[in-house]
Amino acid sequence: MRRIAVLMIAWILLAGWAWAGPTFGVSFPDTPYATLFHGTRHGFSAPEWDLKAKQQVQPGTSGILFDRDNRAIGRFEVVLAGTDSCTARLDMAPGHFAADVTRIASPAARMDNVLFALDDPTHYFRIDKGWRDMSAAVLKPGAKGQLLDRQGRQAGLFRVIAVAEHHSIGLVTNIAQGVFNRDIHTGEIQNYVDQILTGLGVVNLSYLNLIMLVIGCLFIYLGIAKEYEPLLLVPIGFGILVGNIPLPLQIFDAISIYMIDPLTHEYVFNTTTNSVLGMIYFGVRAGIFPPLIFLGIGALTDFSAMLSNPKGVLLGAAAQIGIFTTFLGALALGFSANDAASIGIIGGADGPTAIFLASRLSPNLIGPIAIAAYSYMAMVPIIQPPIMKLLTTKKERLIRMKPGRKVSKTEKILFPIAGMIVTCLVAPGGLPLLGMLFFGNLLKESGVTGRLSKTASSALLDICTILLGLVVGASTSAQVFLTPRSVLIFALGCFAFATASAGGVLFAKFMNLFLKDKINPLIGSAGVSAVPDSARVSELVGLAEDPNNHLLMHAMGPNVAGVIGSAIAAGIFLGIF
Repeated sequence: MRRIAVLMIAWILLAGWAWAGPTFGVSFPDTPYATLFHGTRHGFSAPEWDLKAKQQVQPGTSGILFDRDNRAIGRFEVVLAGTDSCTARLDMAPGHFAADVTRIASPAARMDNVLFALDDPTHYFRIDKGWRDMSAAVLKPGAKGQLLDRQGRQAGLFRVIAVAEHHSIGLVTNIAQGVFNRDIHTGEIQNYVDQILTGLGVVNLSYLNLIMLVIGCLFIYLGIAKEYEPLLLVPIGFGILVGNIPLPLQIFDAISIYMIDPLTHEYVFNTTTNSVLGMIYFGVRAGIFPPLIFLGIGALTDFSAMLSNPKGVLLGAAAQIGIFTTFLGALALGFSANDAASIGIIGGADGPTAIFLASRLSPNLIGPIAIAAYSYMAMVPIIQPPIMKLLTTKKERLIRMKPGRKVSKTEKILFPIAGMIVTCLVAPGGLPLLGMLFFGNLLKESGVTGRLSKTASSALLDICTILLGLVVGASTSAQVFLTPRSVLIFALGCFAFATASAGGVLFAKFMNLFLKDKINPLIGSAGVSAVPDSARVSELVGLAEDPNNHLLMHAMGPNVAGVIGSAIAAGIFLGIF
């Protein structure tokens, strides 16, 4: 029985592939159409047709078109009748246009004023076959199929709405990306088996999708096996898998994060309310998730290391040089000022900040920028150590630093209040991020909002991280993501991150020229805001030179200062652009 079932399935599949549906020629005459809605003979809209009128409104029902002066300027003929509305072809008198029609009447249906709306004529096309040329069981109102270009590739989907003796009328229901009416050459009516087969993901799978599926699996592997930022790479990796399952044209707009713009016929972010992924991604496009994540980060962060040794603030500021140098580099490579600013912020190694700025300045680059930022955050243990060793001597790496002073509770409470006021006066554009960061920290340090702090640092932060990671990964559809522009963004992002790490180390060496109590330059690389990974790397590189020299707490000062610094940089860019 199992063999028989397998053979039957194989036969159905092969039959579907082997049988090509009836084909026909396609043309797009400039014929106007209108949708006629419910109405009464008195001209008022009503929830249903008059019973007698409903019985009389059938394909072929005709009537008169009037302009604003109540002059007859043409006629209409119903080509498709429905229970709620019908589609009519408009035949205009010479010198008149569909836009001139203000009233439609149908004496045959005893209706003096029919509620109507003009349709987009480019959605209707002429089929060069009728019921005399093709079997009525195949070519009939409601039959579906696909439109093809001159190379035989799928260009869209259609539905037959009217059949005449030697020609018929079809309605384009979906159009493929980058395809316009002039590109459509023929059509093919499909039976149910054909529709199922053309809707299979395997049929629509391309080598680009396979590349992205491999990348998604690599992210998951790095997150699970290597434990590189697993809270980020696992959701993003799985999102990449979700975003690169090929979707058939008939359900693309209802599922994908993207949709095909009805005007440009290019991929744009899904603004319909049909797609669940599109609605979740709204939290990314609108910049909702990053501030909420900053709220959670603030509730988790202890700024004591920075307050006990304020020199760390300078190291955090110095590391932001990667942002501004990359901004200039991106401008030199031809990116717009907005795009260059969004790319430069990758140097801060702060995913939420990069996403927030890109959502404001370069929404079309959110995917590549987010993936680049989170990728380099995960690769901190790989990228930073060679840079740190290259720029420091063994003697510098052996420098021991004095423990910081103890920070009072009053200082911890006053810092988020004063920090928010000062930083937001400097960079008002960073208020959504800086305000939430310091607010979360105040919840933690106040000692009286434990429940709020716990919620912000656990449930809320985890939910936002899950949703953000999943839909950012899902936005990397191969057809949109794998472009030379994305590769260039990754290269610039790597340069930004490396420059930021080097900037912190070199500035620490510069400060040592004037300080009596020397700073170990290894903590300078922690000025990028990959908390706490970059601080942990400073600790590990230091321990490799001296197993008793612990730099973690010293590195946390520049590290948390880097979070503030990258948010200030984002605010400055927002203020400028």
